[in-house]
Amino acid sequence: MSYEAIVSPSVRQSEGSHARAFAEAQPFRHVVIDDFLESAFADELLREFPAFENGNYIGDDGRPGGKSTVDAMPQLGPAYRRLDEVIQTPEFLAYIGRITGIEGLLYDPFYLGGGTHENRNGQPLSAHIDFNYHPSERWHRRLNLIVYLNREWQADWGGLLELYRDPYADPQPSVRVTPLFNRCVIFETTESSWHGFDPIRLPADRPDLSRKSIALYFYTKDRPAEETAARHTTHYVNRQLPEHFSAGHTLTESDVATLRELISVRDSHMKNLYEENGRLLQAQDKGFAGHILYLMKRLYVRYRRRISASR
Repeated sequence: MSYEAIVSPSVRQSEGSHARAFAEAQPFRHVVIDDFLESAFADELLREFPAFENGNYIGDDGRPGGKSTVDAMPQLGPAYRRLDEVIQTPEFLAYIGRITGIEGLLYDPFYLGGGTHENRNGQPLSAHIDFNYHPSERWHRRLNLIVYLNREWQADWGGLLELYRDPYADPQPSVRVTPLFNRCVIFETTESSWHGFDPIRLPADRPDLSRKSIALYFYTKDRPAEETAARHTTHYVNRQLPEHFSAGHTLTESDVATLRELISVRDSHMKNLYEENGRLLQAQDKGFAGHILYLMKRLYVRYRRRISASR
């Protein structure tokens, strides 16, 4: 099945302008394409979007979370089977390659970390760079392609995709993208492609809404030596204090909520690090066999984290 069956004609006709936009974009190469899919096909994908409870919404701590993912894309319905069939064709991969200038793109049949993503009110995604190698195939991760499926979304509801130059040195994003229906964002995956989204703040009278998207990741067997780094997992940076937090500022209720959220995230991160360090020390105390068992468990946990990570 040709990619022409799902990508809208106007988008296909603008391939050259999209390629130029991608090459010139800052803080790293990316492009935002509206009305990316045929409108009827995008409607079908939304109708077949899985229920939140049908996805992986249980965190590593065993408790329900505000994010749900499904990586079994072909099993979701006819539209998702069609999408799966198209994105693995040489024609579609070559089309995305022409826009991004990256040849030899590979489709991931496992959808590791990808698939459908749904985020509920209050859920953020801290700035991060993605894991850089496919966990099993040792391919280089090169591109993220995200299609949003939100018919209603306003910028002040949060959940905007944020692209950063460097969240350590510059805590404010360089680019913010509202996740509107049938909007596609394609961006490169490198050691400096920092991205995330701010906390979702839905209006009180719309508890039925959530942030829905489809995330597709593409790989290559090789990449330029100057872009190659040692294997690593997803690297997160905790959100910094807003710029208006300065001497003399009077805290509002919203400010207090922000502080509590940031402190909670940091406390949780520190707790996880201490617990992991304790497990490592205990495993070492149990001898070589115990150490090997611990490392296997640790590998499994990190594998699950890779699968559940949001673009």
